[in-house]
Amino acid sequence: MAFQTEFEFTLPMGYIGSDGQLYKNGTMRLATALDEIQVLSDMRTRNNDAYVVILLLSRVITQLGPETNITASTIENLFAADLTYLQEFYRTINESGTTKRKYACPHCGEPFEVDLAAPGGE
Repeated sequence: MAFQTEFEFTLPMGYIGSDGQLYKNGTMRLATALDEIQVLSDMRTRNNDAYVVILLLSRVITQLGPETNITASTIENLFAADLTYLQEFYRTINESGTTKRKYACPHCGEPFEVDLAAPGGE
């Protein structure tokens, strides 16, 4: 089995592309140390700590709909729900190398798994 470095995702709201169409599917690659170093050295992050996530996602998202040139402006124009989703997706794939996250039912304590790449987390 080959080591997976790119992961497909489905946005909860969707990205409005430059053609005016709504797209929900995209691809994110694993981050490298260089990604994080370059983002932290960017002047925009020195003026606003919250901008780190914008720049980092613009580096690791390789495709949104038909678009492959993902910029900070692309990420800035996402809906807040999609930005939150992508932050969690980034953390999940970079911490575990998978899109699946394990949880426990708050009522019965039974463990279950959620696939963050699947629509609705199925």
